[in-house]
Amino acid sequence: MSTNPLSKEAEIRLTNFFNQTVAPEQMAKALRQVNFVLALSVFRENETLQQEIDKLENSFYWLNELAEILNPYLDVE
Repeated sequence: MSTNPLSKEAEIRLTNFFNQTVAPEQMAKALRQVNFVLALSVFRENETLQQEIDKLENSFYWLNELAEILNPYLDVE
């Protein structure tokens, strides 16, 4: 896990992105959808991705974490 804070420029770009381009809730939904499709494709017979499983697992994890930050869904009790 990174402990580096966002640069002010990155923070401004993210704020602008979510204020002008897409709502955090919509982005969270899109992240969950792409994670679902990627996971399904790996679970099904796609043998060419076998060498990329570790990268996909990490990506799956971090995209879900980002989705939870944008719009908590799994953490809601």
